[in-house]
Amino acid sequence: MDPKGKIALITGAATGIGLAYVKELLRNGLQKVSICDLDDSRGQITLKEIADEFGKDKAIFIKTDVTKPDELTAAFKKTIETFKGLDIVINNAGILDDARWELEIAINVTAVARGTMLAFEHMGKDKGGKGGVVVNIASILGLQSMAGCPVYVATKHAVIGLSRSFGMPFHFERTGVIVLTMCPGVTDTPLISEAGHRQITSDLGEECARELGALPKQKPENVAISMVHIIRHGRNGSVWVSEGGKPVYEVQIPDRENMKVSK
Repeated sequence: MDPKGKIALITGAATGIGLAYVKELLRNGLQKVSICDLDDSRGQITLKEIADEFGKDKAIFIKTDVTKPDELTAAFKKTIETFKGLDIVINNAGILDDARWELEIAINVTAVARGTMLAFEHMGKDKGGKGGVVVNIASILGLQSMAGCPVYVATKHAVIGLSRSFGMPFHFERTGVIVLTMCPGVTDTPLISEAGHRQITSDLGEECARELGALPKQKPENVAISMVHIIRHGRNGSVWVSEGGKPVYEVQIPDRENMKVSK
C-alpha cells in the first residue's frame, strides 16, 4: 500500500520509534494520523512538532492506555469519526520490563492482539470497510533466545506467531487486511538504554544489558524508513527485520512441514 493520502493509527507514537513512524509516513504523503499514547503531556508536545513540520490538522493525539480495552476501542472510533476512514494500523506500544512481567504481557501481547482485531473490525471488507494494512511490532528478540529478559523475548515471539496467523489467506480473503510484522534491532531509545534496570533481579539486568550491548545499534529513523518500505511492498503474513542501520529484509520462517527433524 502506498501511504500517500492514507489515514493511520499508531500506538505508542508520542516518542521514540513510534514518533519516527509518524514523521516518516507524513514525509511520504500520509494524509492524517492518530497518535495514541499514555503520555498526555508528551503527546501535546508531539502535536506541536508535527504541526510545525507538516502543517496543522495532520494529526490528533488520543490519550490511550492500550491495556484498557475501552480506551483502545475508543481510539479507533475517534480516529474514524475524525478522519472519516482508516487504512493503516501500527500496533507499536511496548515495554521491556521483566520486573513487571504481567504488565509487559498486557502491553506487548494482549494489546497487540486487541489492536489487530479492532483493525479487522474497522477496516475489514466483511465489516463494510475497504481493507488495509496492520503492522505489529515484534523485535529481533522474537527470533532468538536471550537469558536476560526471558518474558520480553516470549512476548515478541508471541507477536510474530499472532501476526503470521492473522496474515494467512483465510483472513485476507474475508477482510482484505494485510498483516505484517516488523522486528526492530537494538534501537537508540529509552526502552533499550534503560532495559538493564528493569529486570527481575540485578544479575538478570546485568546479563540483559550485556546481551543487548553486543548487538548492532541503529537510530529510530532507520526503522521508520523500513516501515514505509514494508507497508508498500510487504506480502501478507511476512516478517521483516530492521537492524544495525541497514536496509530492511524479510525473514523466512519455515513451517513445520518444511522442517527437518533430527532423530
